[in-house]
Amino acid sequence: MQIIKNPLSTEKSIRLMESDNTLIFEVDKHASKDAIKGEIESFFKVRVATVRTRIGPDAKKRAYIRFAADTPAIDIATKLGLI
Repeated sequence: MQIIKNPLSTEKSIRLMESDNTLIFEVDKHASKDAIKGEIESFFKVRVATVRTRIGPDAKKRAYIRFAADTPAIDIATKLGLI
């Protein structure tokens, strides 16, 4: 099962990346917060501080991932080609 589907590049995600060190990913609807955290940490070799999730009106689940202070979200966004 693929947990992380794709990163979101919207105005809100860019603003969160700059202000809160957070990136937004679209994830599998049945994935738990612990599974999402483990997937992100192992794939990018970073530390995750918190994971918040929400299911929007379009029935897609999004994970708001805040990275630890020693891991800038901008660096990860650059690796993903979002910036």
